[in-house]
Amino acid sequence: MSIPTSASEKSRSTGNYDHHGDRSNILVAAAIGDCVHIAGILGFLDLAQSAGYEPVFLGPATPVEDLVAKAKELNATAIAVSYRLAPSAAQNLLSELKRQMEGAGLTGLTGMNTSIKLFFGGTPATCDVADRLGIFDAVFSGGESREDVLDELLGRKRAGRPEALPDTLIARIRAKKPLPLIRHHFGLPTVDATVKGAAEIAEAGVLDVLSIGPDQNAQEYFFTPDKMDPRQDGAGGVPVRTKEDLRRIYEATRRGNRPLVRCYSGTTNLIPMAEMLQETIRNAWCAVPLCWYNVLDGRSKRPLREAIAENQATMRWHAERGIPVEVNEAHHWSLRGADDVVAVAMAYLAAYNAKKMGVKHYVSQYMLNTPPATPPAMDIAKMLAKIHLIESLHDENFKSYRQVRGGLASFSKDPDVAKGQLASSIALGMFLKPDIVHVVGYSEGMDVARPDQLIESCKIALGVIHRWIDGVPDVEEDPAITRRKKELLDGARSLLDRIGALAGEIRSEAQGEIQGLTAKKLVDDDPFTSPDVIAAAIQRGILTAPDLRGGVRGR
Repeated sequence: MSIPTSASEKSRSTGNYDHHGDRSNILVAAAIGDCVHIAGILGFLDLAQSAGYEPVFLGPATPVEDLVAKAKELNATAIAVSYRLAPSAAQNLLSELKRQMEGAGLTGLTGMNTSIKLFFGGTPATCDVADRLGIFDAVFSGGESREDVLDELLGRKRAGRPEALPDTLIARIRAKKPLPLIRHHFGLPTVDATVKGAAEIAEAGVLDVLSIGPDQNAQEYFFTPDKMDPRQDGAGGVPVRTKEDLRRIYEATRRGNRPLVRCYSGTTNLIPMAEMLQETIRNAWCAVPLCWYNVLDGRSKRPLREAIAENQATMRWHAERGIPVEVNEAHHWSLRGADDVVAVAMAYLAAYNAKKMGVKHYVSQYMLNTPPATPPAMDIAKMLAKIHLIESLHDENFKSYRQVRGGLASFSKDPDVAKGQLASSIALGMFLKPDIVHVVGYSEGMDVARPDQLIESCKIALGVIHRWIDGVPDVEEDPAITRRKKELLDGARSLLDRIGALAGEIRSEAQGEIQGLTAKKLVDDDPFTSPDVIAAAIQRGILTAPDLRGGVRGR
């Protein structure tokens, strides 16, 4: 088969396969006749294994009757045949394959109920022979993408068109395995342009999640339009002003591969915004911070403590409806120059709050290249520390899904350089074995991504992903990464202990100042979910960064 081999040769089963008659997902493969070309079929078997098959490879120059006999013996669910020599010989061999399989009762061609999937790979000329014979479920000549091959292996194609993928996040993640979902941010300065672009992007079929990027006026003042500054319309995203604007964008994506659609939570009136997003775009998942979008960053005028409480209520609202939640928290600290220890601690605190608010499916974002000068090895160490703490929360009621992305501030304004940086950030993210890859368009260092730039960026990302999905080295074997991860974990645990102890200090201070109130009423029982404690940790400089706003301490 003309499909590239993986960089690493995996051990594959041979004909000495111990089988006891149970029909498991076995795929028997061989290069038949006198054909000794096996590089392509070995690459195909790597993909088949990642798709859940158990490959049994009989090797080169395998007689047709041996291939059929082994498939019958193992009660195989699929056969893969490779032949790259003369088309005339292919006609004879494949006709013999058809006869042998009919005689063995392995196909539905003889009216028997037991059918078997049949795949062929070869040169374009031998593929034409295989196509005309009409017995193969799929024929590969080498020009197919890895995703196309996986679609066939997983039964995701019907009559030459991709089968519609699930329209909920977790189901789509599972359906796309072993590939991650592709997400990209999109919002042009007018609604009409955004609707047209969304349709173009959906038709291209290169991404699974289109994230609507509303302008700041919409995020802060959608429900109080009289407060909007018309001079800022379209600044930073699409100027969504009505429910109908959102519906139009969503409807534009109901074509092509029908991507999921999602949008940020807004920076005020978060629950009314959540209700509207579910009604209009079936928001794929909620993205809300724990400590941000308030006086801390100037994104709204909400006081810090009240903002934390409202953000928690928004998490709970989505949890009650079974909607996944992302708490985009830790990287906001890194974007403002916080120490890596703060970023790791806040990654844990964000996930902890989501779990305590009842969230079952948690999207955990790992923003690389933030700050931009972070060395790749140290970037991975920081993310592994976050993963360690977040995934320690996993149980039957809480699971996180890894989402990686590049840091926008690291992208050059030179588009050619930025394309290299995009590919590099995706490759680095693949070390973390992501469920979702949030593609940052190469043009976003200069301007918003236009549809053609977005599509090109997704294709660059897919080119990296398709190569790296075969497997990446175990980065935790690197002593420098392991050492840095441990340093960050130790520091984050100490910082979390300090935050936990702050609850007692606040109670003691309050008891000395306020008569007739019990300490329990002043601070929530759990310091990690207490808006009082979290706000106090920021206001007292326990959680700090150089570039904070709103009268809180920087460094």
